[in-house]
Amino acid sequence: MYATSPHTVPSLRSRIGRDAHSGYPAVPHRYRLHLSPSCPDCLRIAVTHSLLGLQDVLPVTVLRPVPDADDGGHLALRPLYESSAHQHPGPAAAPVLSDDWTGRIVSTHAPDILQDLVRRFGSAGPDLHPAGSEERIEALGRLCDEGIHEAAQRAGRSGIDGADRDAALAALLRALGTLEELLGSSDHVLDGGLSAADVQVWVALVQLDTVHRWHLDAAAVYRITDHPRVWAYARRLAAHPAFGPHLDLDAIVQRHHARCRGEEAAGAAVRIVDWGTHVRQGGAVVGPSGS
Repeated sequence: MYATSPHTVPSLRSRIGRDAHSGYPAVPHRYRLHLSPSCPDCLRIAVTHSLLGLQDVLPVTVLRPVPDADDGGHLALRPLYESSAHQHPGPAAAPVLSDDWTGRIVSTHAPDILQDLVRRFGSAGPDLHPAGSEERIEALGRLCDEGIHEAAQRAGRSGIDGADRDAALAALLRALGTLEELLGSSDHVLDGGLSAADVQVWVALVQLDTVHRWHLDAAAVYRITDHPRVWAYARRLAAHPAFGPHLDLDAIVQRHHARCRGEEAAGAAVRIVDWGTHVRQGGAVVGPSGS
């Protein structure tokens, strides 16, 4: 990927405001999401967008599953980046929330985009951030990032020391154990029903099975599968109309093989969830395709 200094890359993190006095007021039909079906951040945004029922308020443009620019970005997004930051030095990456009125990017920061969908456009949908849940949602987000994603990456890294691999796998199993315990008394990871935390956890589990599993040995994968509540929960959400239809299994595999230089391990043959029984190959088309 094209390397840049954090001091030279322009910040593209504006926010949707409450009213017309903000730079970007929450006006229906003004903004657009640009999402790639293979990107985990994009998948979280797509699921949240569907849960909130924003299809007729905030349109989505679906990008190619694998970035097609030499620097790892999307050619279709380059005009937006150039109009928002002249000679933008980094890749034209997804996700993007853009303003159709000005032709500029509002934000490329997934957490901000997700919060703005819920807080500024989600008044008619379910309460994905129930009162008093913010700290628990943030804690589960860290568990997904550090305990699942980062730990699984380390456990599957080529050439890693055996003790380091064992420590990474132990961290991953602890994270899954925490989820297993949470799901012992509820169908969701937070009491009270479906929340933003479920979106975070489900996408992390999708990535664990469809991406990280390729680099884990069979014994590790069998230990990962030994969390029946976790994987039953993953299957249950995959059957939900706001979750499963956004999964594009072919796109995830294409993106992984295009980016990954690691060695395939024995666990690649041990699928944890048969996602294909819940979703159709090729994913859901929720907007016009990017070029």
